[in-house]
Amino acid sequence: MKTDDLISMLAGDVAAVDRGLLAKRFSLAVAMAALGSLLLVLVIFGARPDLAFVARTPLFWGKVALPLCLAAGSLWMVMRLARPGMSAGAGGLLVSLAVLGVWLGGLYALAQAAPDTRLAMIFGKTWKVCAINIVLLAIPGFISIFWALRSMAPTRLRAAGACGGLLAGSLATIAYCLHCPEMEVPFWGVWYLLGILLSTVIGGLLGPRLLRW
Repeated sequence: MKTDDLISMLAGDVAAVDRGLLAKRFSLAVAMAALGSLLLVLVIFGARPDLAFVARTPLFWGKVALPLCLAAGSLWMVMRLARPGMSAGAGGLLVSLAVLGVWLGGLYALAQAAPDTRLAMIFGKTWKVCAINIVLLAIPGFISIFWALRSMAPTRLRAAGACGGLLAGSLATIAYCLHCPEMEVPFWGVWYLLGILLSTVIGGLLGPRLLRW
């Protein structure tokens, strides 16, 4: 058999690569994570009784905007890191801007408030459980997002795991907004971000263990 004939025969059996596989996997993973976190919120905590009212206020959507921006930035990073040799890219800029925005908003709110109310704005009524609740609600996200990452070929395992944890924590926080009664920006800037940070750290620790291939 001639070399050209052999090459043609081998090439004829090669299946076409699905160029949309990455987007499909992560679309499914994000949908499963969001649905799982939402179900956990409703089953374990329940929606806040005045949700229909507060959902008509700009402040509520400002609260949702923080984890939504973090989710968008972390999704961009995790999809890049799912491919071998890729860096996190510009998604970190959106994450940084979202964090900076809520911190500046929190500082402004504290500056405008009476001194004797500032601690209450930071700690609220649920500071003891907020971060832990977010980590708990991130469990479906950890499962689905790490499933999507394992089906790809990440090489920067710790970074990919950390970004996966950031995404899981951000999606969990969006769901948690349906239950959480806290409406002060300084509270979000401390306790929401702490819960998301814990999820990020857990993801970074799990990455080298679960994403090795």
